[in-house]
Amino acid sequence: MEEIAQVYSRSLFEVAKEHDKLDLIKEQLAAFADALEQNRELAIFFFSPYFSTEEKKRGLERALVDADPTLVNFLELLIENHRMPVIFRARRQYESLWDEENRLLPVEVTSAVALDPAVADELGARIREQTGQNVELTSHVDPGILGGIMLRVGNSILDASIKNRLQQLRREVAKTT
Repeated sequence: MEEIAQVYSRSLFEVAKEHDKLDLIKEQLAAFADALEQNRELAIFFFSPYFSTEEKKRGLERALVDADPTLVNFLELLIENHRMPVIFRARRQYESLWDEENRLLPVEVTSAVALDPAVADELGARIREQTGQNVELTSHVDPGILGGIMLRVGNSILDASIKNRLQQLRREVAKTT
């Protein structure tokens, strides 16, 4: 199922890129997938074998009035090939391809107190300088870290929290006793 989603999402991505519609298709694909997740009847209609391909296409036509034709064609292809259940995986794959294309690096900052927006912006700018990637910064507050910050940059974690430093100190003391 994962390979099928990759093939479909890669094809959609290439067509969207060719027509300079990467952002638009990302938004509309996400909105459609969210609608399927939130509306059980809609999901049953599109995933059920009891409705014909033509009925599903007509339903799609009514549901996506202002959708880009590229997305409509993609969804019709999924319907015709009875592959609509891969829509959620295809969305994740498309978003991953979009992130790569835009060199978007997810960065999470966790601090004991809310960071000043200027500090968060400066942190994002420094990471952008170091990595050469556009940074998508999210900030979380966790009083449990006591002070300092924890940074998750992509798959790497930098823990400069007081909690972590105290734990390291405990380990060092335990080794010497």
